[in-house]
Amino acid sequence: MPYFPNTESDRRAMLDAIGAASIDELFAMIPAELRLKRDLCVPPGLGELELSAHMAELAATNTPTGQTACFLGGGCYDHFIPAVVDMVAARSEFYTAYTPYQPEASQGSLQAFFEYQTLVTQLTGMDVANASLYDGGSAAAEAVLMALHATGRSRVVTAASVHPEYRQILATYLANLGVDLVTLETPQGTVSAPDLAAAVDDRTACVLVEHPNFFGCLEDVAAAADVAHRAGALLVVSVDPISLGLLKRPGEYGADIVVAEGQSLGNPMSFGGPYLGLMACREQFLRRMPGRLVGQTVDRRGRRCWVLTLQTREQHIRREKATSNICTNQGLLALRATVYLALMGPAGMRSVAELCLQKARYAAERLAALPSLSLAFDRPTFKEFVVRSKDCPVEELIERCRSEKILAGVPLGRWYPQWDDCLLVAVTEKRTKEEIDRLAAVFS
Repeated sequence: MPYFPNTESDRRAMLDAIGAASIDELFAMIPAELRLKRDLCVPPGLGELELSAHMAELAATNTPTGQTACFLGGGCYDHFIPAVVDMVAARSEFYTAYTPYQPEASQGSLQAFFEYQTLVTQLTGMDVANASLYDGGSAAAEAVLMALHATGRSRVVTAASVHPEYRQILATYLANLGVDLVTLETPQGTVSAPDLAAAVDDRTACVLVEHPNFFGCLEDVAAAADVAHRAGALLVVSVDPISLGLLKRPGEYGADIVVAEGQSLGNPMSFGGPYLGLMACREQFLRRMPGRLVGQTVDRRGRRCWVLTLQTREQHIRREKATSNICTNQGLLALRATVYLALMGPAGMRSVAELCLQKARYAAERLAALPSLSLAFDRPTFKEFVVRSKDCPVEELIERCRSEKILAGVPLGRWYPQWDDCLLVAVTEKRTKEEIDRLAAVFS
């Protein structure tokens, strides 16, 4: 907050320094009707002790997820974060790091990014990964821009089962580019293969699907890849990184570009951000990737070292050739994901995915057995599912659960008016059988 002098002598000194005769002259460019003609409603200053108590009182009005049974999902999940993730990320050389313009002074950060890229390619089965993007939504939009540039086409086909906020971001990116954005309805919870085949033509740059999708349902991604490739289009897939502990890797079913929200990989929910955008692709699209790519090389003495192999920022290359500017300490969240993935390993990722799958299945069966609820979609799901309330408004159910310290889920009516009686429920490895049973008891 800028300092504003609050004594007459201070004000006079400031006015003399800037060459203004009075406060009125200082603000002369602001129309009179827009000026505040009273003092600000700001209480007097507090000492450190009083301020600390006041801030603690304000913080206590929030309910941390650690004090609840959290079934919230829709792209933000209450997964377990091992203590070592916080310990490594809190080291000052990482916590305060800046964009690694000078590789000789940034070897630690560059190596961490290199390891991150390696882990993401192993997780997704793709050829190359960049050193992170802002979040899953912007990563999806950037992947579509890559496909448009790579194919030279001007049509994008996606599905209503893709995260609605990702689709909003995509629409914003494409608003002034003359691109035809087609969204296929998904009344059964997943995109229909015949509908997709009918929508994709020789003008289509890419097909964007989410797997598992926003409703937790598994899409037929192999069929989507076949439809896209037969038309000469690319397949862009948004995935849940945790699901890849069990599901086939995107590189194995024909994805050309893979994106994901990396919040579940060792990053806290944090009231909605900052988050981590993952992106990986086939090698042929490498030079169209936004952000940074860290490579391994040797220095003049033959020692292993790391450099920014690709940095397509407008500060470094011609503006018309540049991609998006992803920089500074966005890499801190990538570091957290690196520590998480390295710690978990393939066996740990599979274990977490299995727990999510099994507990979500138990919760779905438990809730569907209640007379007042039913499952909205008859589709295989991963760690999320949608229930429909037959006789009680969804918001009332949510409030009832909140009073019992249960965050019941995400109401779909916010984005899908036709499903205002539906609730999206997510079950991670942290949820216990007792918490699921308590949720069912409150719903009943």
